[in-house]
Amino acid sequence: MCELFGFTSKEEEVINDYLKNFFNHCHCHPHGWGIAKLDDNKTIIKKGAEKAVESEYLAEKLESPIKTKNFLAHIRYATRGCTNDKNCHPFTKKDNHGRTWTLIHNGTLFCCERLNQYIPQQNGDTDSERILLHVINEINEKEKGKILTDEEQFQIIENVILKITKDNKVNIILHNGETMYVHTNLKNTLQYQTNDKHIIFSTHPLSKDKWQQVPINQLFSFKNGELIQKGKKHNNEYKISQEDLEILAHMIDDFKNNLCVTKQI
Repeated sequence: MCELFGFTSKEEEVINDYLKNFFNHCHCHPHGWGIAKLDDNKTIIKKGAEKAVESEYLAEKLESPIKTKNFLAHIRYATRGCTNDKNCHPFTKKDNHGRTWTLIHNGTLFCCERLNQYIPQQNGDTDSERILLHVINEINEKEKGKILTDEEQFQIIENVILKITKDNKVNIILHNGETMYVHTNLKNTLQYQTNDKHIIFSTHPLSKDKWQQVPINQLFSFKNGELIQKGKKHNNEYKISQEDLEILAHMIDDFKNNLCVTKQI
């Protein structure tokens, strides 16, 4: 599967060491990389379909200080979708009120027909991109004629997660230009490390500091390194079944037999 990295802080910090450790995991996740700098309501995204250590752009970027308050990164192991830059995370799209939503996902949706309606709209062909399109569609539907509060946005995202997590693995980090939303429903697959200034999320620990497991089956939101809201616990913990293993094996075989041409940024 893929790996996730999220960073949110009260103050700008240099995060190169964390990112270098994170992207060193790409040997097990060779099908693409992506980064998103999310400061001052401006979203800057770069991504490529090659292994992260083979990207000249990324190597050059990591040699200079990356100073930020909000940042996402992703390395991809493809189970669905071609290996091209359109299928690399992060995915991003604006809602009808001009907010830019950015998403990274680790997992597979084995059964979620409600998202198929977004296939004609998406740029790539991953289920991850369809999650983002579904979130934005729900936000737009509820925001007609008014501006949603932070609490109302949280409730909408929580409802989306409740609908799509049954029998699916949904580890996501989502950002709307101001707020970072975090969710996992599989034990020991998303960790966090925090101090009085920041909180860092990663699939695996990236330093010798103490890391803890993000509580599963619960949505959390953060602004500038601080916990803002936490949702209700749901019961959709993901436990991989033999049927899911067979589906994954079939997906991977199909992927290997139909490799798309990679495209660099």
